[in-house]
Amino acid sequence: APCEAEAECAALCINDMVYAVASEDMDSLTFGAPRFLRHLMDPSSKKIPVMEFEVAKVLEELELTMDQFIDLCILSGCDYCDSIKGIGGQTALKLIRQHGSIESILENINKDRYQIPEDWPYQEARRLFKEPNVTLDIPELKWNAPDEEGLVEFLVKENGFNQDRVTKAIEKIKFAKNKSSQGRLESFFKPVVSTSVPLKRKDTSEKPTKAVANKKTKGAGGKKK
Repeated sequence: APCEAEAECAALCINDMVYAVASEDMDSLTFGAPRFLRHLMDPSSKKIPVMEFEVAKVLEELELTMDQFIDLCILSGCDYCDSIKGIGGQTALKLIRQHGSIESILENINKDRYQIPEDWPYQEARRLFKEPNVTLDIPELKWNAPDEEGLVEFLVKENGFNQDRVTKAIEKIKFAKNKSSQGRLESFFKPVVSTSVPLKRKDTSEKPTKAVANKKTKGAGGKKK
């Protein structure tokens, strides 16, 4: 990537060259990635489900335009400039909904309460999000069989990944590739059982067996002395 990895991945996703961006950096959404995945690489032992975000739904839920969402992220804190001390995510969202843009906020904000950083480069940060330096001049991405030896050499021997984990991941990829139809993303991960829904218990109130029923019938039909 010529610049930010998240920006490059977002561009690939925007141009339908990949399904989604997998990262822990929420800036991927700010760069406009249509779909964003978190916890994709977390160990299965943590039992953290993979979370998928769609930027269109995020904007709909927040009732913001993409430009307003970018300004919201800048106000909340980003890698390209300082934030305004005292303004966190909730306050930033309230201000954006009320004023619509950083420029309007700066015109109306209480400057005695909120100290604006000197020469605050929010406009440059905005430009970097809207016009990142990316390239789409890459080879065509193909879903080929995994190079098992190459993956083990690179991940295990060169970078210290756990060999069992790498081997299992390779087997999952091979299994998915050999299926006749494309599986859903969830098929790669072990689903987490929700504890909010109680499991049904087996009914232990069994009906009396025929033998027991006959015995009771005979006992009931005996003559009184």
